[in-house]
Amino acid sequence: MRIAYLDCSTGISGDMTLAALVDAGVSAEQICAGIDSLGLPGVKLTFSSTMKGGFHATSVQIEHPEQHAHRHLSDIVQILKQSEQLTPKQYEMALSLFRAIASAEAKVHGSTIDKVHFHEVGAIDSIVDIVGVAIGFDLLGVEQIMSSPIPTGYGQIKIDHGICTVPAPGTAELLKGIPLADIPIQAELTTPTGAAIISTLVDRFSMLPPMTIEEIGYGAGTMTFPERANLLRIFVGEAATSSNTDHVILLETNLDDVSGEVIGFTKQKLLAAGALDVYSTSIQMKKDRPAVMLSIICKPESAENLESILFQETETLGIRRHQLQRTVRDRQAKLVKTSWGEVAGKLSRAPNQQAIFTPEYESCAQLAAAHHVSLKTIYRAAEAAFLFEDQSETNTVNEANAPHDHDHDHDHDHDHDHDHDHDHDK
Repeated sequence: MRIAYLDCSTGISGDMTLAALVDAGVSAEQICAGIDSLGLPGVKLTFSSTMKGGFHATSVQIEHPEQHAHRHLSDIVQILKQSEQLTPKQYEMALSLFRAIASAEAKVHGSTIDKVHFHEVGAIDSIVDIVGVAIGFDLLGVEQIMSSPIPTGYGQIKIDHGICTVPAPGTAELLKGIPLADIPIQAELTTPTGAAIISTLVDRFSMLPPMTIEEIGYGAGTMTFPERANLLRIFVGEAATSSNTDHVILLETNLDDVSGEVIGFTKQKLLAAGALDVYSTSIQMKKDRPAVMLSIICKPESAENLESILFQETETLGIRRHQLQRTVRDRQAKLVKTSWGEVAGKLSRAPNQQAIFTPEYESCAQLAAAHHVSLKTIYRAAEAAFLFEDQSETNTVNEANAPHDHDHDHDHDHDHDHDHDHDHDK
């Protein structure tokens, strides 16, 4: 699996990411062509070589006329839509970055994503950074993006709303659920654009994973630090293992004064809100009181919302939070045709590469109800249909790869004394 790893030792920003992608081999010409297609007057994007802390790197410069407009998300969407150069993937990736920032700003300012003003991120240079990063990651062609923990720096900065502490409110909102690193530098190391890239595009966080490195890109930041090179490094290559791992959050709370009905209702509400799994365990609490431990597995970005549901529905006094690393099998959606209708499921592979099809409960339950048959009947029909389909595909591949016997017994008599006395009465 082709992966990219972001080494954010001095934070991350949009221009650093864009420069690192180009330094790692992404075509600067294609990125510039994509930016030109946005129709932004007077905008020029250039990449150049530079030295940062004694290391060679790439830097990016964006020239544009002076501007005073504050844009809404709808204005950004119109800019993206007028491009005939962006691929659907690049468009969606750029839009997801802008939406993440809009959502964070709306939360901070008590507004909505449609009404909130983009300030720094609505500026031309930030638009160029975000769209350029979307184009760059698409051209990089990686299946998974990983990152180191993120340093924010410390101190105070001036933004449109005045002086605030680092990280800025919008940046902090975007970094919820993301592991942070303590780097003692008095500066804004991670910008809102950088935080959006991390929260939207990164699949998991870890130290440098086992991989075969093919390219390393160095993106230079604008600030200079006395003891650290202000660089974002991106490692590109093949993962050394086929295991697919990510980080999840485990939320736990002990309940000794909540009815079964409330626990059942809370479980369903948590699952509907994005929990990966919810389960309960019988436990004994102090004074030998029987109780229930409610456990929720979720993505880091969902933890806060799910905690709010727990506090609201169960009135618990406390929730424990653990960060876990899990290994999951690669899977994909799969439909099989049965005599009862199509059944949706997931297709995965065992360590020996044997295909495994798991029918979806909801899909089977709907067919069982519609045809007045047992759920088990639909499950068995779906599994049988997949086995038949898989066996047919295997046989087709085997037949196509089987060697052909060309040793035919042709009797070519070169004395031209052929025997044409065939029997046509059969």
